[in-house]
Amino acid sequence: MAIPHRRYLLILSLLFAVWWALLAIRPWDRHTWLIENALAVAAAALIVGCHRRLLLSRVSYTLIFVFMCLHQVGAHFSYAEVPYDAWFESLTGRSFNSLVGWERNNFDRVVHFSYGLLLAYPIREVFLRVADVRGFWGYFLPLDLTMSTSMLFELIEWGAAEVFGGDLGQAYLGTQGDVWDAHKDMALASLGALVAMLVTYAINRRYQRDFNREWAESLRVKGARPLGDGGIAIVHQHAQRRLGLPALAGHHGAAWRADDAVIIFGATAHQSPGFVEDVWAWPGDLFHDDEA
Repeated sequence: MAIPHRRYLLILSLLFAVWWALLAIRPWDRHTWLIENALAVAAAALIVGCHRRLLLSRVSYTLIFVFMCLHQVGAHFSYAEVPYDAWFESLTGRSFNSLVGWERNNFDRVVHFSYGLLLAYPIREVFLRVADVRGFWGYFLPLDLTMSTSMLFELIEWGAAEVFGGDLGQAYLGTQGDVWDAHKDMALASLGALVAMLVTYAINRRYQRDFNREWAESLRVKGARPLGDGGIAIVHQHAQRRLGLPALAGHHGAAWRADDAVIIFGATAHQSPGFVEDVWAWPGDLFHDDEA
């Protein structure tokens, strides 16, 4: 019998709390550990805090739990010092880095890959259930968000390194002398997310009955009118009435040019301070045609 979702989340939360507490004991560097845990603790609190409004699947919670545990190992050893090679050698008598040809501690690269591999599916679930995306967008948007948040984290790392500076900044940045470290981290996170979405795609294509119809529907153009034309039409119509400006060329049934809209806004900004507010408060003229 499956464990109810809230009880499952509670069990994983308690297990993670124990894991976090154990790895909080005598970390490699306490200051680096604190910085590494700032976002992790905030993310854990957000996930638990949102469970009444958005209760995720057990699969999603399990994937998040595994990633968070991996991150805690990296935080405890400041990532660059995770002794995975020594652990492997003690078990097998051989160096893992030598077997695969690594010349640096790549635990951080493994975690970046895991970020995409393990978190893209929970992100997809949020998109499907909150934004109601379907078909192609249910695979592209999780990949896209994983890539963009990976980039954002690299910017946060850069900013933190600049703020803290010195050995602490370098330890948090964890480049280990690789000038392309940030690029490789983002690429690995993107690759992980791509793998996750391709696996999800393959499973759904095999077992989802309406997969092809949903995919095709997601790529069908729903809005016949180009976005923004109505708003620009409002500006033009209101400018004519309030300021007596001449009509813009080719306005009937055609899309307004963006530079024309700028001209109207620029011409009215000094003459009528309340113009913009008035325009958007005039819904009746959204698609009004003076010659109709």
